[in-house]
Amino acid sequence: MSMKLVLPAPARPLLEPHLPAGATTSWFATVEEAKAGIADSEIAWVDLQPSHLVAEVLAAGGPSLRWVSTIYAGLDAFPLPMLRERGVTVTNGSGINAVTVAEYAVMMVLAAAKRFDTVVRLYDAREWPWDAPGKLELDGSRALVVGYGTIGRLIGTRLAAFGVEVTGVTRSGRDGTLAADAWKPRVGEYDWIVLAAPSTGSTRALIGEAELAAMKPGAWIVNIARGDMIDQDALIAALTGGSIAGAMLDPTDPEPLPKDHPLWSTPNTLVTMHLSGRSQTTMFQRGAALFCDNLRAYLAGGPMRNVVDLDAGY
Repeated sequence: MSMKLVLPAPARPLLEPHLPAGATTSWFATVEEAKAGIADSEIAWVDLQPSHLVAEVLAAGGPSLRWVSTIYAGLDAFPLPMLRERGVTVTNGSGINAVTVAEYAVMMVLAAAKRFDTVVRLYDAREWPWDAPGKLELDGSRALVVGYGTIGRLIGTRLAAFGVEVTGVTRSGRDGTLAADAWKPRVGEYDWIVLAAPSTGSTRALIGEAELAAMKPGAWIVNIARGDMIDQDALIAALTGGSIAGAMLDPTDPEPLPKDHPLWSTPNTLVTMHLSGRSQTTMFQRGAALFCDNLRAYLAGGPMRNVVDLDAGY
């Protein structure tokens, strides 16, 4: 029996020349096509938006499914226990969006420091202020980057170039970082709390009422990870009460954020609609190149890149 794959139709020009001879490929453009294609496929790349559709499609996979590929680094939309039980290998897109997400995080820190959100609103109103709305300097400030993996390290090196003293957080405390249980008692030492950790069960509500209360009054939260890492009710209360300076939020919980959600009108808050990973033109090309590299390794029985630990969730 020939190998069967289900792959995204937009990537066909990038993938088709690299597929093995004799392979049968279902190119999908709709959820229904993805479900039909995965039923008897061995290999699947079925990224969809909104992301809950991914789990729906993967649940339609048959017993022949051996490898699932995704361009996303975060796997909170994936039914990992089911895939683990079925012995399916999952490879993620860690690194594909790393540069653009890191750039976005630094942009958010700069925008917060100079209150560029206020500047834009003044521009839209054609107002000419005689004082700057934001006067923080990055030089000499301190940042805590929670999640010092590929993206976190890129954020750290870029902030360091502005003179920021950066401390990373990892699960193990490797390479001079703080361990996962060591950063919370020190959260009040930092001007910038940047969330860049992978989303797992242990990161839900990582920033809650206690952490917000311990932060500096002038500190900002910058989240480019997942919305559920922050207790949003506690955050809204802290921002409304002025106990922290502000929040720059790329992801939220839920997404899309309902039009009547209080975050839209919470003071000193900017939501950027989970655009950080999309602020580039090369994501699909990089994803296709990674898939092709992994396909060659898969066919040869060699080690694949970005294999996910299905127990850890990343």
